[in-house]
Amino acid sequence: MLTDVLTGWTAETLGGLTLLAVAAAWGWLRRRRTPAASDTEALRQVRTYTLLGARAADGQPVHWPSSRPAGVRITWTGPAGKQEQFELTDAVLPDGTYAAERVSVYPNRGAL
Repeated sequence: MLTDVLTGWTAETLGGLTLLAVAAAWGWLRRRRTPAASDTEALRQVRTYTLLGARAADGQPVHWPSSRPAGVRITWTGPAGKQEQFELTDAVLPDGTYAAERVSVYPNRGAL
């Protein structure tokens, strides 16, 4: 009778440990294949933005590559050393780039 109990206990324990090991391995493999929420920032596509109203030293429009989402403000230093702020948008221009609007042309909301 004691032998039957030990034999049954051993088989159930080994079966349970096997299932636990398989579940742990499956979870580990799944985590490796699926990027975490913090990794999605690294997977964001790089967009090319055209800074509206800004010109480079050679007179060409300024293109700014960025993976930041729309609504973020960036600071661009022009050829004369003047800094201007632009806000990235989701608006697509005819050349396929995205628009970045100049923020400095708008009045300060607190001053109105």
